[in-house]
Amino acid sequence: MQGKELKKTMGVSVAFSMVVGCVIGSGVFFKPQAIYTATGGAPGIGIISWILGGLITLCAGLTVAEIAIVIPKTGGMMVYLEEVFGEKVGYLTGWMQCLLFYPGTAAALAVAFGNQLSEILGHPDWTVGIAIVDIIVVIFINNIGSKAAGLVQTLATIGKVIPLIFIAIFAFIKGGGTNPILTPMVGEGLSTGTVLGSVLIAILFAYEGWINVTPIVGEMKNPGKDLPKAFGGGILIIMAIYLIINVAYLWVLPADQLAQVSSPAVAVAEVIFGPVGGKIIAVGILISVFGALNGFILAGSRVAYTLAVQKIMPGYKIFNKLNKSDVPGNGIILIGALGCLYSLTGQFNLLTDLATFSGWVFYVLTFIAVIRLRKTRPDVEREYKVPLYPIVPAIAILGGGFVLINQLFMAGSGPRAIALTSIVITLVGLPVYMIMNKRKANSLNE
Repeated sequence: MQGKELKKTMGVSVAFSMVVGCVIGSGVFFKPQAIYTATGGAPGIGIISWILGGLITLCAGLTVAEIAIVIPKTGGMMVYLEEVFGEKVGYLTGWMQCLLFYPGTAAALAVAFGNQLSEILGHPDWTVGIAIVDIIVVIFINNIGSKAAGLVQTLATIGKVIPLIFIAIFAFIKGGGTNPILTPMVGEGLSTGTVLGSVLIAILFAYEGWINVTPIVGEMKNPGKDLPKAFGGGILIIMAIYLIINVAYLWVLPADQLAQVSSPAVAVAEVIFGPVGGKIIAVGILISVFGALNGFILAGSRVAYTLAVQKIMPGYKIFNKLNKSDVPGNGIILIGALGCLYSLTGQFNLLTDLATFSGWVFYVLTFIAVIRLRKTRPDVEREYKVPLYPIVPAIAILGGGFVLINQLFMAGSGPRAIALTSIVITLVGLPVYMIMNKRKANSLNE
């Protein structure tokens, strides 16, 4: 089935669930290890960075909402950048999302799911196999239709809040509360600036997923009102949850111990509830990660579909079709298959850093695009405008820019290698674009 329009079936509840559901996935449960490793076992910068990361993300969401409503087309960020900066930049955005961001994040979430479930089952060597099966299940659900995927997203969002609530409440009741929360800022001999950049790249992954609602704006019934509500309300709620839960972790275990465990949330839960309670919380974490994975494959498939419809994606004749459920089934399979491939690494932190750096390069371009669009198209009707303009976009640009520059020039060889790999793979899209554009032009002339 080809040439059909995606139906406008999604309301504010699905949009809100996409924001909260995709963001609260694995980062809040697993990233404290990477954060407190980077700080040298000190809590201060870690806690402050949860607030800073939330403020950057809030400014980012409120900024992107404006351009998403002015250009309410399926495809999200790549469509916005194409209209503002031209087809090449738009193509590179979609190329990066299809090859790095969405499958990389999906793989990271699947690996986190596999790690957690394999520990529960007592077979740590099953991690990669479970991760691949997890992705295949999500592919199947998404191929049923957008309503089924949206329902899973909503139910998973409700389910994932439960372990967070239980940990937060009982950590403060049963925890000793004697561990430092804000001091020291960083471990002895560490640079605050470098540590802050490394911590923020981890925390921005924990906040990652907020933009996943933009590729489905074309399927929303009333994006002008619903999108700002989903971004603003969703991110503020997430900020509050993240701050409370991370203070709760420290209420039970000190930062240097959290740096030593792969699943800090489960370690804290076991102290509070015992081994059985810890496993119950672990099941809640699995629900959380599954919901996030569902959201990333749902959104990523829409980007692949948009590239294919434009006939500038290799194999576009396969991926520009909607299935009987009016969803881009082959695009769903593409993102999922790449996710399965990346899952073979079994490396959660490597995959998250790669996806986060790749995404934020183009997020910053999108924030700049909002400012440029104000100047080039001042008369266009804007049902929603960024509050406190241009301060909010400026905070988003400066925050994102700091993280990117830190990864490229200030962090160690590992993070720098990840950043350079992202840039190289993204730039490979340029010759691919030129080849596909030439073929497209030749087919039109025939």
